[in-house]
Amino acid sequence: MQPTTAHSARALRSQGALAVLRYAHAHPSATRADASRALGLSSGSATEITSRLKAARLIGEDAPARTGGRGRPSPALTAHPEGPLVCVVDISHEGWRVAAIELGGGVLTESTGRHTGSPDVVAPLAGHVAALQARYGRRLRAVSACVAGTVSGTEVVQASGMGWRDVSLEPLKPDGIPLLVGNDASLAGLAEARRGAGAGSRVVLHLTVEVGVGGILVVDGRPVNGATGAGGEFGHMPFGDPALDCPCGARGCWDLEVDGRAMARALHRPPPRDPRTAAGDVIAAAASDPGARAAVAGAARALGRGMGALANALDPDVVTLSGLAVDLAATAPGALEDGYRTALMRYRRAAPPPVLPSTLGPHGPLTGAADTAFDVLLTDEGLDAWTRG
Repeated sequence: MQPTTAHSARALRSQGALAVLRYAHAHPSATRADASRALGLSSGSATEITSRLKAARLIGEDAPARTGGRGRPSPALTAHPEGPLVCVVDISHEGWRVAAIELGGGVLTESTGRHTGSPDVVAPLAGHVAALQARYGRRLRAVSACVAGTVSGTEVVQASGMGWRDVSLEPLKPDGIPLLVGNDASLAGLAEARRGAGAGSRVVLHLTVEVGVGGILVVDGRPVNGATGAGGEFGHMPFGDPALDCPCGARGCWDLEVDGRAMARALHRPPPRDPRTAAGDVIAAAASDPGARAAVAGAARALGRGMGALANALDPDVVTLSGLAVDLAATAPGALEDGYRTALMRYRRAAPPPVLPSTLGPHGPLTGAADTAFDVLLTDEGLDAWTRG
């Protein structure tokens, strides 16, 4: 029977239980011995803490694999089969995903689909969330939504690629559990800093190109989201032509220089309906078409110049790239490097922050959204709520 007293909640927090739980989430393949070494716990303490977390249905342990060596191998820490879950709702420009995710990031169930770009998609997505709550009951502890747009609180204030303005995601919130909403590029950057190409670095600047540029600065594993949650809208910095109007309402945005809209202008084509698809087509043609190659190089150079400006301002250890930014870097590496280095202050050029492609790819936003939800759950308050039943 699950503990329900205040005493049991306090016991969970004692002797590093919360630290072990967070470690198990961040390192899903770790063993009990790994956690013991990383957290400075004795073998006995690690065993005792793990036993209490298992009794509270927070952690499970897999039987250790036989290695043929001496001694008894340490069991791996896993999500408890009856433990807490989060629901992630991922809304991209054309598609959606709804997933139930356990401690450590494992996906238990996932539904996917396409949408037309209308905000009407929120209602059926709320139905998927409600179905997960009906299936998992109190195990479902939070809903975390990631959206390809600018967010403030639980509202999408603008999503140019979908034509959204001031769309509330409150319908996704079931009774009794929190709803968290974040920009997809920012959440991908959080995941990349913690679990991907930026893992192990203290200050990570993440940039992605889809329709424009998004990203986030992550410091000590925490995203710099700003006062209202809209931090990381790097694409709306005035790194572009001030004569060009951006759908955001500003002029000269960097967004307009690095995606399919910039490539279409370079090729004297009309503005594309879908900048991401248009960019992909031009990048694919660059191997054999000199005009396409020049258009890609122009976008890559503009991306590099903005990267250099942000490196000057934010002083990251590393810059990570995802989305079409990876394709730009692979297709026109010389142009990207030229733009990056010429924008850097002189003293930075000898050892500029390295630029690394994403290792999480399209799974980044989903992973970041799940981690954001578990950040709320893996706290003293979150454990109190779980143990109260």
